[in-house]
Amino acid sequence: MRSFTIQPSGNRGAPRPLRYSLLATLVASSLVHNVAKGADQTMTVSASASEAVSSSAETDYSVPLTRAGTKMLGTVRDVPQSVSIVSKQRMADQQLQSLNDVLSSTTGIHGISSDMDRTSYYARGFMIDNYMVDGIPTAFAARWNLGDAQTDMALYERVEVVRGATGLLTGPGNPSAAVNMVRKHAESKEFGGTLSASYGSWNKQRYVADLSAPLSESGKVRGRMIAGWQDNNSFIERYGAKKQFIYGVVDADLTDATTLSVGYEFSQVNTDGTMWGGAPRWYTDGTQIHSRRGYSTAPDWAYNDKENRKLFVNLKQDFDNGWNITLNGTHNEMRLDSKQLYLDGFFDRNSGAGYSSYANYPVVGGTGYNTGKRKVDAVDAFASGPYQLLGRQHELMVGVNYSRQDNKYFSTFENISSASLGNFNDFNGDYPESAWTPRQPASDTQLVRQKSTYMATRLSLADPLHLILGARYTNWDRETPGGEMEKNNVTPYGGLIYDFAENWSAYASYTSVFQPQDYRDVSGAYLSPVIGKNYETGLKADWMDSRLTASISLFRTELDNVGEATTQTVQGSGDVAYIGRKGVVSRGVEFEVNGALTDNWQLTFGGSRYIAENRDGSTFNPQLPQTSFNLFSSYRLPALQQLTLGGGVNWQTHVWTDVGGPEGNGVWRARQGSYALVDLFARYQVNKNLSLQGNLNNLFDKEYDTNVASSVVYGEPRNVSVTASYTF
Repeated sequence: MRSFTIQPSGNRGAPRPLRYSLLATLVASSLVHNVAKGADQTMTVSASASEAVSSSAETDYSVPLTRAGTKMLGTVRDVPQSVSIVSKQRMADQQLQSLNDVLSSTTGIHGISSDMDRTSYYARGFMIDNYMVDGIPTAFAARWNLGDAQTDMALYERVEVVRGATGLLTGPGNPSAAVNMVRKHAESKEFGGTLSASYGSWNKQRYVADLSAPLSESGKVRGRMIAGWQDNNSFIERYGAKKQFIYGVVDADLTDATTLSVGYEFSQVNTDGTMWGGAPRWYTDGTQIHSRRGYSTAPDWAYNDKENRKLFVNLKQDFDNGWNITLNGTHNEMRLDSKQLYLDGFFDRNSGAGYSSYANYPVVGGTGYNTGKRKVDAVDAFASGPYQLLGRQHELMVGVNYSRQDNKYFSTFENISSASLGNFNDFNGDYPESAWTPRQPASDTQLVRQKSTYMATRLSLADPLHLILGARYTNWDRETPGGEMEKNNVTPYGGLIYDFAENWSAYASYTSVFQPQDYRDVSGAYLSPVIGKNYETGLKADWMDSRLTASISLFRTELDNVGEATTQTVQGSGDVAYIGRKGVVSRGVEFEVNGALTDNWQLTFGGSRYIAENRDGSTFNPQLPQTSFNLFSSYRLPALQQLTLGGGVNWQTHVWTDVGGPEGNGVWRARQGSYALVDLFARYQVNKNLSLQGNLNNLFDKEYDTNVASSVVYGEPRNVSVTASYTF
């Protein structure tokens, strides 16, 4: 049997064995013991369709209960904000294998790709800057994208997205959305699991093992291990990627009311031939270059490697009076190591000579050697439960949070002039690696500490009427090479929910916005924090014990000091300079239907229409689509229940961006028209254990740009994959 090895980030030499954690070794040894114990047993396979059908909780697109929004357990109807939950079954049907895939198919969420490996996501016109795991946030910096959106979904039960301002959950943050990934746990008291293998376009291979077993005879101590390996090329020439991950968790019932979970995760994503940015968009005469979709500016020596280690602990205690306490702690380390080349300029159609995008800055590209380490230590503890007041039962939630996020970035770079590049028309990525000078600390290296206390209560004013009141106090402190900034902020939260019919509710909510910024102006000074208000009202409904949910919402967000990119650079660096916009307003409507229409038919259908404007009426972030729809559905044939068919479409309206012309002269507009991406899938349940699934993405091979700026980053052409899964 071949050994499982991991290539260490930053070391391009011989591989070394993966150093398993003690936890993963413990889980693995028990799994091997259970396999050996069951080797002499005879397995009986039934091909009946009824046995091949899982319970509704496992096969629905909806999730009946959640703590999203307020940390108080309830249905989606109990949250006075827009909520989308992407279940394990939907991720399997659509083959949503990374957080990138999930967010690209979520109502109201849109991505802007800087290149193949870096995509930033937005909602309601603003960047999503809080990615949570089991409710603990990690702040996201767009410039140093460390692969948060490349997180593999094999490790997670579901993804919860709360749109709008989420200060009660996260503290500082944009009024876009909070994304929470909920980990898988060891829940089975019997040995079992799933093995899957996939093969697809561009030689993509993917193998995942998800195994669970009892670690004690009683089953009160259980283990789960998930390991995966993925290797793929791309439609982009010279690009290749390898992903490897392993995850182990032990869940122990210390008493009938106390559960302790301890887990460890290791993941690594290494890419070679990686572009840094996209392909140049324009010739100097204003016409488009129209590069091939597979065109790459990356040299053979370019790479981008990321490594992530997470250790976590979770303790839950239930009490007889209905109260419970939850304690979450985590230690995360993420490392980046990359050497890349980018081009950013305008080129003469005939001679291939390059011209800078900036005045008095004769540079058409550059090379960079960048490394980084992001370390997060965080603990979050909260209690929730019922209480009596004035003859009625209400609910209270109180909690505390501490986080320390240390971002250390080091870089060195070399500019590329038109003369050193040569004739762009002949350029195919053949460029020598720089003689790197020592890396220096980057200006946005920083240490951020947050201390928070928060509370919320759900008051039962009458049987159909509930009022939610809450607040979060945050002490926020940031240390950078240029100095220290400390802010104190109180974020109020209020919501009203009226159940005007058995299946219908109306709601309204309000919260404030506070977000310190990493953007700098031309002088190099950090912009002031974003401040503002967020209002939302709407209708929600559910049927069949929340197996099917529906919502429609109207929202309005008012912000000041919002950072917006300019065509200038920060003095003394090549970083883009930003200005703070006052009077930014985003308003719009969102809707979503999600869940089981029948026992055989699952559907998710959502849409978003918003307008985000500056005070002068100009569009804010016009490279984001202001109208979009997401549809996906699966149907199990009643006459042949082993067969499930499905598909969907993601549609968005046109977008554009104004960028500075050659050498800063004039303003040129990059455009992408509206487009739709159609996907199909089919799955056949061969027997109780084995299923075969095929997915076809971008059916009509639509060509589209995911960057819409001075460079072009094409989305994936038509592609297919076939997956075999064996569950036991």
